[in-house]
Parts: sequence; C-alpha cells; structure tokens
Amino acid sequence: MRYLFISLLTVAIALVLLFILQNPRLTTVSFFSASLTLPLSFLVLFTYIWGILTGGVVVSLVRILIHGAAQNQK
Repeated sequence: MRYLFISLLTVAIALVLLFILQNPRLTTVSFFSASLTLPLSFLVLFTYIWGILTGGVVVSLVRILIHGAAQNQK
C-alpha cells in the first residue's frame, strides 16, 4: 500500500510540475484597489491551497456545531 501511495504522490507532483512549466504566462488579478501580477501556475496553486484551508475550516465548524448540538440534546 505504501508503494501505491508513493507512486500516486510522484505522479501528482510530476503533473503539478508539468503544469507549472507549461504556464509561465503572467496574469494580473485585481481586487478593489490592489492588483497582483504572478505566473498563472502560482495563482492556480495559491487558489487551490486557499480552497483546502477554507474548506477545512468550514468542515471543522460544522463538526463543532453538530457536536455541540448533540451534547445539548442529552
């Protein structure tokens, strides 16, 4: 099982590196008065990581709410 995990992780890292190498084009993102110019691959990677973090926070909050509601019913 460990070798399967290592091979899948290696394939995923290779795909990410391939994406980074194929997308060096600069992209500008504006938010209100701020703007940021970075390569497209970094923006996609940042967005992915931000989604992981915010999704984890939402799941944690829902678990806490469910746990609190279950304790209040007892």
